Amino acid sequence: MQRFAAAKRAGFTAVEFPYPYACGREDLLKTIAENKLEVVLFNLPPGNWEAGERGIASDPSRVQEFRAGVAEAVGWALDLGNRRINCLAGKTLTGTPFKEQWDTLANNIKYAAEKLREKDLLLTIEPINRFDVPGFFLHRIDDAWRLLDEVNAGNVYLQFDVYHMQRTHGELTGLLRQHFARIGHIQIADNPGRHQPGTGEINYQFLLQEIDTLGYQGYVSLEYIPQPDTVASLNWIKDYGLSL
Repeated sequence: MQRFAAAKRAGFTAVEFPYPYACGREDLLKTIAENKLEVVLFNLPPGNWEAGERGIASDPSRVQEFRAGVAEAVGWALDLGNRRINCLAGKTLTGTPFKEQWDTLANNIKYAAEKLREKDLLLTIEPINRFDVPGFFLHRIDDAWRLLDEVNAGNVYLQFDVYHMQRTHGELTGLLRQHFARIGHIQIADNPGRHQPGTGEINYQFLLQEIDTLGYQGYVSLEYIPQPDTVASLNWIKDYGLSL
């Protein structure tokens, strides 16, 4: 809860966070309002995060749990004034056919998309690299495009995490240009290490300019591990001629 005030002090006017579900609703709403912050995005319930689960959307045995999570997330989004909710597919299940997991994921995304559309909300799906999360079900961007095609819902987009895309694919500019119209949210971190821009191999001065050139109107979220600490890690923004 202390991070909202810290974000405000650092100069942020908008935040995203993984999950609101364990927070007291009144306390969270009050804290966000007091700090005059806009909530940009959070995730659907991921299952048991502490036990290593990273989403349940592709698990055929947990469809009802997924649907209950959609309802819970919609309620939170309406209270928070947040329009985007991200869905983590989860890890590949041993012993369950790939097609069964894929069909479950597609059907769950269709269900979530419809429930969010009723409230004028947007859903994002996120490919995650298998180096950081071994066995993650949706890890390649071409599978994400195939999923979007199959779901065929106007309120479902890709969450483009530059760090995950670099680790899995590379060719970041080409990926952005090829499918820009289907990208609904962007997150950044450098590689290796997942620290702030300027600490690794990604040319963020070029890439961020490319994102502007393409006409992106959304937020770029700083989903990185700060070095040496959060406030000091923000120096790259000024160095790049940018501002929060």
